[in-house]
Amino acid sequence: MIFHQMRTGGCLSYIVGCESSCAAAIIDPEEGLIEHYLAALAKDGLRAHYLIDTHTHADHFSASRELSERLRIPVVMHRANPAPFVEMHVDDGEMIVLGDLRISVMYTPGHTIDSMSLVLDDRVFTGDTLLIGGTGRTDLPSGDPDMLYDSLFDGLLRLAPDVTVYPAHDYKNRESSTIGAEIDGNPRLAHKERASFVELMRTLDLKAPRHLTEALRTNRSGGQTVAHLIASAREKVPFMSMREVRRRIDTAEDNLIVLDVREKDAFDRGRIPGSLHIPRGQLELRVNDELKDPSQRIVVYCEFGVISTLAAATLKELGFDRSVALDGGFKSWQEAGNPVEVAD
Repeated sequence: MIFHQMRTGGCLSYIVGCESSCAAAIIDPEEGLIEHYLAALAKDGLRAHYLIDTHTHADHFSASRELSERLRIPVVMHRANPAPFVEMHVDDGEMIVLGDLRISVMYTPGHTIDSMSLVLDDRVFTGDTLLIGGTGRTDLPSGDPDMLYDSLFDGLLRLAPDVTVYPAHDYKNRESSTIGAEIDGNPRLAHKERASFVELMRTLDLKAPRHLTEALRTNRSGGQTVAHLIASAREKVPFMSMREVRRRIDTAEDNLIVLDVREKDAFDRGRIPGSLHIPRGQLELRVNDELKDPSQRIVVYCEFGVISTLAAATLKELGFDRSVALDGGFKSWQEAGNPVEVAD
């Protein structure tokens, strides 16, 4: 078996591959590691066949949808998951075949209704059902402490004590544990009676994940994250430095249009000299009236250089092919000592 564990913050994901067939699967892929997965597959001569999410993640963004589109392979999740982009649903007792490898599915709900664990030879990928020294929380959408009790005490903890546990999260830089070690030392598992365990889980006072709403929305629907929208826009537009913009303004070279897409109050307080003003929210509605020549060069800016990137990408989609974004925002322009124009 070819095996990789990858970490970003407290999130853990995995590549498992069959040496003889070069078939591989990526388990719980995270959006920020896409290029790392692709590099690891290429280095080992593997071809990914499946993208497996152990559950609907609430604290980070799954890369399964994007990787599925790029690699043209199916996303695999438990049948309780309703996401429209999941092409292969599995259930308890079924297997995912990777060449000579057999990944067995255990349905382990509780953290979420669609949680499953994956048993592969001497190891188990427990998602957020069983963690190192802990368990998944049950206070988020579709969580259920009674279900989690059953998944642990009637499921995972009945595996052999020497089976290695690979969870989807760990915030103390630990790589793995074993079933036996968790039975002996996991404080939550010391509550062996159902009532005690359920009461414990219901009284945990945990903060909501930082990206809870966005993560659930995108991981359930396959929609894009804000970060992904911005990254996609960056791939579509070139940028122009502040020095180059100033030089072209000073020399009136090529009739450059400097377009401010901030709101009116910000525009009035200060702007790059000679700027045209179209707020980002009105861009599509006013573009035909304000920008008559689609062949003219346009450099777009905002306060911090993010919204302007999205606006420049929109202009390109509308046919303004010479649109670029300022590398930086008006705040950086002002801090660099460049000239500023204010409303009369």
